[in-house]
Amino acid sequence: MVTMDPSIEDIIVEPPEDGVIVDPIRWFESPGPFEIEIGCGKGGFLLARARANPGICLLGIEWANKYFRYAADRMARWKLTNVRVMRTDAKYFVIHHLPPACVSVLHVYHPDPWPKKRHHKRRLIQPDFVEAALRCLVPGGRWLIQSDHEEYFGAIRGLLDGQAGLSELAWENAAVATGEEWSGTNFEAKYAREGRTIHRVVYAVS
Repeated sequence: MVTMDPSIEDIIVEPPEDGVIVDPIRWFESPGPFEIEIGCGKGGFLLARARANPGICLLGIEWANKYFRYAADRMARWKLTNVRVMRTDAKYFVIHHLPPACVSVLHVYHPDPWPKKRHHKRRLIQPDFVEAALRCLVPGGRWLIQSDHEEYFGAIRGLLDGQAGLSELAWENAAVATGEEWSGTNFEAKYAREGRTIHRVVYAVS
């Protein structure tokens, strides 16, 4: 638990040991709905979301060490006590370390598409991850997904559209729960400048 002005060491959460199921709310100063952003990069979206919603608890997961450190330092400089950042394999963390019904919103924006067919097995969103993510989301929770890669986005929809207990919501009505203006990711801004089409979908868990 962190009070006063957090340091980068306060923001960083070490990955749990094998076999450990975490209680994520214990990482935060105050309890609140728990959200995860997978692939938080430099933390642009994470920062905006945390500042606009001080009552929620956010975990950003990033594998690239330089971005992970940058994001953690950024949260500390903004003195945010409702954010934690972890460097770990997000898929392994969700499957093996999260308890059931603990995540209110799962943010997955521009996951690596691994475009070559022989590399598709490395993609994040596959049946085992989908099963774990649905187990971890609370009833009424939301899963927001965004991608600039049309083929991967189609594959994601193919996995999720037929899932029992999931219903699609209109992005403009469901992307932000508390009414703040949508603040996209660094990748979203970059790809928009390049003229790429951004594909988006949000599901609700019944």
